[in-house]
Amino acid sequence: MATAAVNGIEINYRDTGGDGPVVLFSHGFMMNHTMFDAQLEALASDYRCVAWDERGFGGTRAPGPFTYWDSANDALALLDHLGIESAVFTGMSQGGFLSMRAALTTPERVRALVLIDSTADLDDPETIEGYRGMLHVFEHSDADKQSEVFAITAGLILGDEALGNEWIPVWEALDRQQLIWAGGALISRDDIMDRLHEITCPVFTVHGTDDVAITIDRARSLAATLSDHRGFLEVPGAAHAPNMTHPDEVNAAIREFLQSL
Repeated sequence: MATAAVNGIEINYRDTGGDGPVVLFSHGFMMNHTMFDAQLEALASDYRCVAWDERGFGGTRAPGPFTYWDSANDALALLDHLGIESAVFTGMSQGGFLSMRAALTTPERVRALVLIDSTADLDDPETIEGYRGMLHVFEHSDADKQSEVFAITAGLILGDEALGNEWIPVWEALDRQQLIWAGGALISRDDIMDRLHEITCPVFTVHGTDDVAITIDRARSLAATLSDHRGFLEVPGAAHAPNMTHPDEVNAAIREFLQSL
């Protein structure tokens, strides 16, 4: 693994190298760059794939509270560090939040977007209160209660018991203050639906039909608002991370989109 000292933080990342077009992979809340291992394995022969840990997760620590605009700037600074002018931003959930904000910040650097189970709107009040309750547990409750929350989280994100059992130990090892700051970014994010007309690059959407964290109707609304939306892959039976649970189907669709650019 490599690190980049940018924006006052140390970003942990993986770069497959090569001379192909660049694809930047940004993970979801609670996850880290390894959630895209199957995509890097499938695409690295033809594309330079960069996957990174966002603030609060994996090997990248947050120095304090932050927003997804900060994370977008982190992604752009990482590209600067690597000498990359532009990339296809591929983001799952919060990775999509920051990728869209990068497209709004510096559209010339975002060649295209692949949005995996993401959205541009806000969660409903009940969901936000649920997130607040989760963060309260992480800050104030004992290990047993936290383990219950991690088990619920595994079901929401992965919907696969075996895969969830692999990730729960990763989550149990997270620094709780880092998790709380990351959760603050999730809860306090702004609604950018009214700015989507500013995103003019090609966009491809991937979404699990059984996602309850961000329901598929929200992704359809997002897709319908974008000026150059080029396809929507619905993954039957998938929860919030279809690139992990259904990698072959997702990889083939992403490759087809990348080849069309």
